[in-house]
Amino acid sequence: MMNTLPDLSEQTAMDAPEDPTLDRLGSVAANRGLGALAQELYSLSDFVQQDMSVVEDELRQLDRPQALVGRAGRHLLRLGGKRLRPLCVALAARCGKGFNTAAMDFGVAVELVHNATLLHDDVVDLARERRGQATARLEYGNAAAIFAGDWLLIEALRRVRRAALPGLLERLLDTIDEMILAESLPLEHRGRLDVDRSVYFRIAEGKTAALFRYALYSGGRAGQLTEPQCQALAEYGAHLGVAFQVVDDLLDLAGDAARTGKALFTDLKEGMVTYPLILIFEQDPALGRQIADWLAGSDDLQLPDEVLHRVRVAAEASGAEQRCRELAVERAHHAIGCLEALPQSRARSALEAVAHATAHRRR
Repeated sequence: MMNTLPDLSEQTAMDAPEDPTLDRLGSVAANRGLGALAQELYSLSDFVQQDMSVVEDELRQLDRPQALVGRAGRHLLRLGGKRLRPLCVALAARCGKGFNTAAMDFGVAVELVHNATLLHDDVVDLARERRGQATARLEYGNAAAIFAGDWLLIEALRRVRRAALPGLLERLLDTIDEMILAESLPLEHRGRLDVDRSVYFRIAEGKTAALFRYALYSGGRAGQLTEPQCQALAEYGAHLGVAFQVVDDLLDLAGDAARTGKALFTDLKEGMVTYPLILIFEQDPALGRQIADWLAGSDDLQLPDEVLHRVRVAAEASGAEQRCRELAVERAHHAIGCLEALPQSRARSALEAVAHATAHRRR
């Protein structure tokens, strides 16, 4: 029998995250005019708030080196984030026998892996801002940011090893391997704007969906669900991850930089082709060639205003925003369909609501 968490009923409100993930998704739904979904998300927030508070406390109290690498790693963690991956772990565990110490370790682990990739990405992309603040590489240097990311990965593996559930450490190693290979694909195609959809989905499925798959699978294992049920949760995570990435790509073109914490057109300036850009360049191939020529002949990341204007016009002409939302909604529905393998429960309802809200998020 796995250990359960100690009674945390005396935990104060100040120990909980200030902006719980389900509340945040509820706000997204409300702003999109999805009142019924918003109310459902708000009502479910208290359901996992204690679980998320435990994960947040573990992240806050992480035993980190006092050296530069520890400060660089902590720099990003303290900025918070969506914490959507730990939420998935918690809800998956609650689809079974409940949230316990193993689920806590998996929740911390997936958040550490996610933050490690962000630290590395910011160095590769020469990013200056993350979550509305200066990146760790600017604060502490590129080398410190890279080593901090490596340290977070090691700490994630330690957490999974401590959970001591057979096969979960090996699965995380395979997941990280898949993520690395997927992250390298954009480098191979950087500056080439003729990337087709199959390559894009290979990137999205490895770069983003792989970790969601692991989060849902590991949570199910922590909750002592059957293997077919855990596999169903993993499939849910795969579809959820693609929906998340498609919307993320869309927000790079049509989001609010103040809310996303990321400057607009970042992907385009870095020569990275995303799903909305594929749709735009299908509509206007000449624009794609013009931007590719510009990227090949300039080290400046500031695209000319007239080019950005043409991108906006082409985005509207191609219906890129609507088509991206439609794809995200389609993937969300596929994700929800995977949950039919699980018994009806409040946790399953929460996962359904998370999928719907992810397709409509604005940050």
